[in-house]
Amino acid sequence: MSLASSAFDLSSLRDYAFDWALVDVETSGLVARRDRVLSVAVVTLGPDGEQTGEYSTLLNPGCDPGPVRVHGLTPERLRGAPRFEEVAGRIGAMLQGRVLVAHNAQFDYDFLAHEFARAGLRLPVTRRLCTLALNRRIDPPTRDLKLGTLAAHYGVTRVKAHDALDDTRVLAGVLRASLREAARLELPLPLVACPPRQNSRFAPRPPKTPCAFRNPGRLTAGGPLVQGMKVAVTGETRTPRTVLVERAVAAGLNVVSSVSRHTSVLVADNSSAGTAKARRARADGVPVIDEQTFLELLDDVRPGTPHEAAAPAPPGTPAQPPTVPAQRSPDRVDAVAPRPPAPVSAPSPATGSGTRPGPDEPEHQPKPARRRARPNGPLAGRRVLVLGGTHPQAARARARIVELGGAAAINLSASVTDVVLLPRGETDRRMRRITSLAVPTHDAAWLDAPVLEQAADDRRPAPQVLPRGGVVDLPGPDERTPASPWTVTASWAQQTTCEIDVVAFVLDEDEQVAFDEDFVFYGAPENPGGTVRLLSDGPTEQTISIDLATLPPSARRVVVAAAIDGTPTFGDVGAIQISSGPGTSAAPFVQATVDAATTERTMLLTEIYRRGPRWRLRVVGQGYDHGLDALARRYGVDVVD
Repeated sequence: MSLASSAFDLSSLRDYAFDWALVDVETSGLVARRDRVLSVAVVTLGPDGEQTGEYSTLLNPGCDPGPVRVHGLTPERLRGAPRFEEVAGRIGAMLQGRVLVAHNAQFDYDFLAHEFARAGLRLPVTRRLCTLALNRRIDPPTRDLKLGTLAAHYGVTRVKAHDALDDTRVLAGVLRASLREAARLELPLPLVACPPRQNSRFAPRPPKTPCAFRNPGRLTAGGPLVQGMKVAVTGETRTPRTVLVERAVAAGLNVVSSVSRHTSVLVADNSSAGTAKARRARADGVPVIDEQTFLELLDDVRPGTPHEAAAPAPPGTPAQPPTVPAQRSPDRVDAVAPRPPAPVSAPSPATGSGTRPGPDEPEHQPKPARRRARPNGPLAGRRVLVLGGTHPQAARARARIVELGGAAAINLSASVTDVVLLPRGETDRRMRRITSLAVPTHDAAWLDAPVLEQAADDRRPAPQVLPRGGVVDLPGPDERTPASPWTVTASWAQQTTCEIDVVAFVLDEDEQVAFDEDFVFYGAPENPGGTVRLLSDGPTEQTISIDLATLPPSARRVVVAAAIDGTPTFGDVGAIQISSGPGTSAAPFVQATVDAATTERTMLLTEIYRRGPRWRLRVVGQGYDHGLDALARRYGVDVVD
């Protein structure tokens, strides 16, 4: 019997039996707040996996249908189709009380939420399940995790790709098989809570145009404004705030919504002395001018220095990691990239296994991986799970696995080939399942000279496994890479109970965000241009998606970090696994496992940065004792404001 067969009764599987609503949408583009749904299909399943309902329809979006070559939905085909608000009631009734399921579920959920909001309705979904995220946990032996690939692996017949109804029927088969595999491995389902939106009315947010000029620094007494200066405004203004901002932006200034030490000038009157922005300006020595002075200076804004596009590198130029300052002071955040000349005050990084060695310890720096190559070493192609031991013992064991060419797993999955048992590892709750699956187990001494009981699975491409500090060139379009955003996915132990937030900072040449909205986090999961997005794939996994092809020239580096909400530390969480590749469903191009020390609450995971015409990824693994607010201020964002 096929794993995907509807005859497979899911209702007997504890914690895996729900009422499901499987959804697929075809859209005019990729941005939910801007683009529209062209077709939608919903298939409902009961807890036993049997189909209970089905509905599909084309939709008239009232706009250009976008990439017809992808979905085949021409304006002629859509003419006469109902508008979304005409079918929203029927779709909502099928979703009500069920778990929404989709492949890359946040995409479908976001589009449906915006369509329901445009219709003045609330999307009746409280939980969703992403089959892509679920299969990342299962980790089947496939070359990628695309729906068609998983369908072939699980024996599901696919008739027509990019047809909403057929894709939903295929998704039903993939879901049934995935649930059975999850139950076999005793994996918890990555269900994501979907709280109702505060405002059911859809209000599109226009993208903010990035400032074309570098920040020249602060306004000097009696001096002129210069294009690129960061300008903040606080308090009441005689000129309407929108007009004031439009004039400043038209003059080439960068209007920001909060004050940091990198703000060039604050516009405020005497009555605004008590505002948070005014207090921050006084604390950081930011000059303050009144509105009339600002208007007069706007009449003579001096030319600034444009952001430079990445210069082509000479052919054959080898990859080099970012340089590190020659000195490190105790009041400075340990650098992950070249810094501007002015010193930067920030909390010191914590000491311990998560702290990157300083420039006075070059012999401990891992050698950067300059290009992708097939892993070598006795553990090449193997995925090893470490159980038990203290945190430092487990961290050393995982580092040793990487040295031997293997990948250090943090959760049990179908791809785990070996298990290393440190002290008390045999008491781990997963051992019963590991024993039933006949996964080979070894003691710590095995890592000195591994003896392998079975060959590694060569059915899928092996990712580049990087150590902390490792660097790799990302493939370019000339190497036939998919024209999809690059992703960085962070995951952690599935028994983790504390909240972890993955965030991203889009930085310019001065290692600062160009404007506050280039800080992407849970409360603002997308920057204005839609080039960097946060995707919530489950309680213990989050992804940053970066469209490298459309980042503006001012964006020189994207830093991905993680922060713990509350009092726990990364010592309580343990290792963080990082996977990076082109798109959400492609096989990982790069994998890494980073271990923090015992006290960190914030950790820099990776950075993707320009080097000539190329982009590179570096595994950072740098932990800090301070919270996310201090890290954000280091990059020019005041999260308090």
